[in-house]
Amino acid sequence: MEPTPPTPPPPSPQGGPQQGSWPAPGPYTSPGMPYAAGPYAGTPGGPGAPGMPGAGPYGQPPRRTTNGLAVGSLVSGIVCCLPPLGLVLGLVALPQIRKRDQAGKGLAVAGIVLSVLSCLLLVTGIATGGISAFWGGVKEGVDEAARSKSPFALRAGQCFTPDGKMEEYATNVTVVDCDRPHNGEVTGGFKLTGFDGWPGEDTIDSIAEKRCETISAGYALDTWAVPADVWPYYYVPSAQSWRLGDRTVTCTFADEKKPFKGSVRSDATLLSDDQESFLKTVNPIETVTYREPEEDPDEDFTANKVWATELLGAINTAYAGLGQRTWPADSAASVAALRKQLAAASKQWLKLATAADADAYWEAYDPAWEALPDDLGADARIALDLTGTPPAATSGGGASA
Repeated sequence: MEPTPPTPPPPSPQGGPQQGSWPAPGPYTSPGMPYAAGPYAGTPGGPGAPGMPGAGPYGQPPRRTTNGLAVGSLVSGIVCCLPPLGLVLGLVALPQIRKRDQAGKGLAVAGIVLSVLSCLLLVTGIATGGISAFWGGVKEGVDEAARSKSPFALRAGQCFTPDGKMEEYATNVTVVDCDRPHNGEVTGGFKLTGFDGWPGEDTIDSIAEKRCETISAGYALDTWAVPADVWPYYYVPSAQSWRLGDRTVTCTFADEKKPFKGSVRSDATLLSDDQESFLKTVNPIETVTYREPEEDPDEDFTANKVWATELLGAINTAYAGLGQRTWPADSAASVAALRKQLAAASKQWLKLATAADADAYWEAYDPAWEALPDDLGADARIALDLTGTPPAATSGGGASA
């Protein structure tokens, strides 16, 4: 039995849509894209409308392709650093377009014009020095961007200025030459380990202060070369950055109030053996003096006795260390004179460290300080080609950000 063809729908009025039929697809549409309206959707009087001749979009003649060299010519003409290439591509594209009946003549002409103009600008720039100035500006901008970085990306020896005040948490700093004014100089850094979670600011500060003091002391052995208002400083992770994996502590020397010039670096890589030995021997005396308790002996007698005992040990160690080395002839006499001063100071600091009570401590306090040489061997330092003038006495200490 032959299949029965479906009954065709009744004809629609002239000019109306055909009932029950599929609408003709709009031009250049694809699945999932919005319908593109065109003259083939039954526009009255237009081709493809009911009762009018004309083919739908699938009956159009094929579109002409665009010449690729013409496109390349335009792009090269726009990119000013490639003007000759755009000119060549445009000249080659024009005869190809005529032979192959391709589109793109306007693109090729535009590329040629832009390339000619770019070539003229290039020649003029070279003749007047403008190109050099332009690339110099670009290089300066790139260098400036490269100098801007996180405090935790800094390396030992780099000098920097923060994006805000030193005492505030900084997210960006600018690296500068140490001969230029700067607020800080990196002495080193380390990673915090051994914590499963955020240990708290107090814990991190305690660790950072001790370790950065050691790192910075080794970085600037010639302490008298460090400006008076420049002190150990450090950047530590915040609770927020810790959650993102930040564990870095960056140690620095910094001035919170005003910029300073010059590097404070004087580590073993920059010192002779004699210079390094002298500084490592006498510097602990200076370091311990800064640790004197804030409370006087009447308030905390034990803490003051512990400190006096520590300083006595530093004095005795320096006396012994200086005597174990043969010093250069031009510094031997001044080193011997320093040892003699240290021997006298040791006797007075022994009385202070063994005081029975606060009254006895106060009685021995001034004689102990008077016996300790203020200059800690200035003559020996000068003879060893070290800084011979101590910085002005100021109060301060480590700080964090």
